[in-house]
Amino acid sequence: MTELIVGGHQTDTRQKALRINLDQRWYGTIAEIGAGQEVVRWFFRVGGAAGTVAKSISAYDMAVSDAVYGKAERYVSVGRLQGMLDKEFQLNVERLGDERGDSSCFFAFADTVVARSYRGGNECHGWMGVKFQAQAHDEPSQIVMHVRMLDVEAWLQQEALGIVGVNLLYGAFFEHHEPERLIESLLDRLTVGRIEIDMIQFRGIEFRGVDNRLMALKLVQLGLSGVAMFGPDREVLQPSEMLRRKAILVERGSFRPPTHVNLDMLATAKAKFAEDPAVAGKPILSLTEITMRNLLAERTDVDRRDFLARAELLAACGETVLITDYFDYYRLAAYIGERTSERIGIVMGVPSLIDLFDEKNHAQLPGGILESFGRLFKNGLKLYVYPLCPSPDEELKTVDDIKVQPEIQPLYDYLAGRGSFVNLDNYKPEYLSIFSRDVLRRIAADDPSWETMVPAEVADLIKKRAFFGYVKPERRYPDD
Repeated sequence: MTELIVGGHQTDTRQKALRINLDQRWYGTIAEIGAGQEVVRWFFRVGGAAGTVAKSISAYDMAVSDAVYGKAERYVSVGRLQGMLDKEFQLNVERLGDERGDSSCFFAFADTVVARSYRGGNECHGWMGVKFQAQAHDEPSQIVMHVRMLDVEAWLQQEALGIVGVNLLYGAFFEHHEPERLIESLLDRLTVGRIEIDMIQFRGIEFRGVDNRLMALKLVQLGLSGVAMFGPDREVLQPSEMLRRKAILVERGSFRPPTHVNLDMLATAKAKFAEDPAVAGKPILSLTEITMRNLLAERTDVDRRDFLARAELLAACGETVLITDYFDYYRLAAYIGERTSERIGIVMGVPSLIDLFDEKNHAQLPGGILESFGRLFKNGLKLYVYPLCPSPDEELKTVDDIKVQPEIQPLYDYLAGRGSFVNLDNYKPEYLSIFSRDVLRRIAADDPSWETMVPAEVADLIKKRAFFGYVKPERRYPDD
């Protein structure tokens, strides 16, 4: 056996499990439902598990699971996972607190997962988490995440599940003070081709300073997920859960800051979207999407203050935010289409539609623009297009007025004729001349007229939090 590395970062799964087993602080339960006892197996395999594992349980049968944790509508869900964590952690404290409470940090690890079935074809995913004390008698902290196993064979999925579970436990015990490093370590001995983690949430006393939106962004930066999602309440969301069985309307933008025109685009599109016979009466989820390319904007790393400013302002407007690594619209459509069977609509302005018909934007595909559009417009997807009129002196330009390259114009006319573009003629004319770049320029120039270009809640928050270089009056004119 290789020598155990006690200090520094460890990447080997066996050594991670052994270090946990040989550290006398950690003592708790490992409970796993659905894909076998893949995580606890590592601790039994390396030896010394008697000092770490108080109990392992696999409530595989649904009747047994209900008897232990209470009935659940869905067994592979965050609700079931939380019930498992709470139950097992509390049992450890109640049963072992008097005997071991002064010397042990109790924990409960749980997962509820569905791997590839014998017949195949099912979604292979699950919820995984750990609730733990960082110090004896401490309040518990917890990490919860949603995983998708991408291997084709069931045994490979189970192997990946065991590795990521050990990585999570090791990270919680030894790297909880560096949550971003902890997220990076989840990939140890794995690749993004084997595991996707599209939601992670840190809670409790050890993570009181953690903004989970930044952690969700980290997942996208690392390639662990193609998307991150959070709601108006600033809580991170699991995308598949949110998209399931809903008609989806997405507006892509920089939202730096959100303006009246951004919100009018979404409102007018939603009104038209709801009139579509395929959407009528269905629940609609509206999303404001920012791409990683936009967040980076020629930087090597994301400006966190800028990112959080946009997220805060969209939350103030009551919007659900989607961060994606899908610059190509067809990839965005494919991601959403895999998670809902309902209609999808994408909101954009005339300039974005013109840019969409630039062939160089589709050169990465063998079939070029034809392949890209074939993927994008399948399943009845429509583009909801907001008109352009930069100033009162210029003519209004709508989907009916657009001219693209002559060799592409027949393709444009075909798509327009089949109803792939919806003209948003229910707009507010007074908003047409508003652009985010002008808002930023006026903020920098100390021109208060910018406040009329954004919703009141956006203006208030920019001034309160000094976003985008806004200088508060007391700092602008300091006392002599």
